[in-house]
Amino acid sequence: MRERTARLGPGMAGDRFGAEVLEATLARRLAQLADDPEVPLFFGRIDHTAASGGETFHVGRRHVSDPAGDPMVVDWRAPVSVPFYRASRAEPMGLAARRRYGFARGVLTGYEDEAITMPTATPPGESAPPGITSPDADAPAHSTILEAEIERPRTGPMRDIVATIQPEQDVIVRAGLDRTVVVQGAPGTGKTAVGLHRAAYLLYAHREQVTRRGMLVVGPNRSFLRYIRDVLPALGEIDATQTTVPELVAGHGRLRGDEPAAVATLKGDARMAGVLRRALWSHLVEPSEPLVLPRGSRRWRVAAHAAREAMVQVVGRDPRYDAGREQLRHTLAHRILLQIEASGDALDETAWDRIARTPAVRNYVAELWPVVTPAKLLHRLLSDADFLAAAAGDDLTAAEREALLWDRPPRTPGAARWTLADLVLLDEIADLLDRTTPLAHIVADEAQDLSAMMLRALGRRARTGSLTVLGDLAQATTPWASTSWTEALEHLGRPDGHVEELTAGFRVPGDVIDFAARLLPHVAPDLAPPVAVRRSRGRLTLTTEELGPIVAGLAGAEGSVGVIVPDGGLAAARGDLTGAGLAFAVVGEEPADDDVPPAGPGGAADDRTEFDAHVDLVPASLAKGLEFDHVVVADPAGIVAGEPDRTTGLRRLYVCLTRAVTSLVVRHDGTLPPELGTGD
Repeated sequence: MRERTARLGPGMAGDRFGAEVLEATLARRLAQLADDPEVPLFFGRIDHTAASGGETFHVGRRHVSDPAGDPMVVDWRAPVSVPFYRASRAEPMGLAARRRYGFARGVLTGYEDEAITMPTATPPGESAPPGITSPDADAPAHSTILEAEIERPRTGPMRDIVATIQPEQDVIVRAGLDRTVVVQGAPGTGKTAVGLHRAAYLLYAHREQVTRRGMLVVGPNRSFLRYIRDVLPALGEIDATQTTVPELVAGHGRLRGDEPAAVATLKGDARMAGVLRRALWSHLVEPSEPLVLPRGSRRWRVAAHAAREAMVQVVGRDPRYDAGREQLRHTLAHRILLQIEASGDALDETAWDRIARTPAVRNYVAELWPVVTPAKLLHRLLSDADFLAAAAGDDLTAAEREALLWDRPPRTPGAARWTLADLVLLDEIADLLDRTTPLAHIVADEAQDLSAMMLRALGRRARTGSLTVLGDLAQATTPWASTSWTEALEHLGRPDGHVEELTAGFRVPGDVIDFAARLLPHVAPDLAPPVAVRRSRGRLTLTTEELGPIVAGLAGAEGSVGVIVPDGGLAAARGDLTGAGLAFAVVGEEPADDDVPPAGPGGAADDRTEFDAHVDLVPASLAKGLEFDHVVVADPAGIVAGEPDRTTGLRRLYVCLTRAVTSLVVRHDGTLPPELGTGD
């Protein structure tokens, strides 16, 4: 398929424009057909009963056709593939059997069949599979290959889960483009993977619409986005933009400042939307003089009371602020046009717009409806106590208004040291001025950590589209975090959004999740605890041994190693690992060329980019969403103490304890946080 595409060229087009379009289309198609030889193109097969047509289909990551154009592998997102994920003996969906293939580094290692309504017939030339499962409807299906895929060691960035999607996950993945879905997922339930696979599904099922209007994947930080970077391309999808909230609002100003958590929380409160709206519309000036337009020897007038009526008429339409100014110009121009026509003058169809663009009309409207910019408005709001009080009304208390005001107001908006919360407010103002261009779909991961104003920023970008919202209220670690998905949906402008809860843990082993779940009564008592469905219970070790020897003992193990430490303990941990002769990468930063520790058991010293190194040193604040085969959590008490309050600290610790896929080592100084119990 790649060779056929590569043989095509822009020379086949009829003109230069067509050649450019064709060249771009072919380049995009070749990018979609890029292949990783270690990732198999197919992973399953479904055999329909004779009553359902008797057809057999191989299911894979993308559609593969032979030279004649006939399908050899059907895309996992195609409707014909649905029974592979959802068929059961209770609801066979027309299947006789389902086959799963096992691979190791791209090499077929085996296969196993599950009889749905009847035993599978052995294909010509193949040996009978060892142990076709019984068609007994009451016996649960068991797949050794499925378990092996789930248990397979994690190395490098996150990978797709198309071979292991579970029925309840598949329902979410295939939700329609018109539906906003919130996935409340405990650690290890695959919520991030589900969200990314839904993105891939929507790009497949609504290709033209989604590609034309755009799709956005929003993550908590750049490290997280690098961790998930390979999932969509592995599924053949390259038409989704990945970003973070700070990057999303960066166009309104430069992020240069920081502020107390209490102030940032207040700025992120939904009440600020009303404050900003009143502050903006307070700039309107009531007409006190008539509009006078000289034209030839005549002077045409719109009385002040008539101009006032025109303003009321325009404001009543609830336009964007800048659009309202243009509407007022044309409304006043229309009144003058009627006077001119009544006098007997003949005007062409462009006269209305010409009148609206005359200096007299433009200058008059500029006095009534002044030009406002986001930076100037927010600068004034945070500098002028009287202006803030008038805009706040009853929404903010005197103490809250005092907290918002700058101690030393910058002289100009350009000198302001904008914080992230400020940039989000600037984004809100920009939308009040001019409508934000909406996208077809947004996937927002770790959304529980977003403030109400951040959620509004996402919601307006999906105003005519939909969202997939991913998160876990138990992992909320920001002071402004959501406490209810119902409230979050209100802020997103999607009160009718549907909430799905995933509790089956396919990633975190039982002993690890049970240990971490001791914190749930203290951080999220209303949430159902996750349930590990893997047979492997994993390994949990509590120790006071030094960090360097602990990690050295894991460095030779198969799979990735994540060493999670308090943000304030990063330098000390770096020294411990370097002193133990370990090569490692630090998540969230690029190592300097002269700061490379010697090669050791962890791997070559030049293999030190995050998620590509065997050992990653992870600040606790960046651990969310990441997974490692083996995790060492160092100084759990320090992780808790590093947050503004104990509840947030315990949530941060809960996040850190649930990053392990195979084993967890908790390294402490002799005392664990009491919420974890005695440590037995």
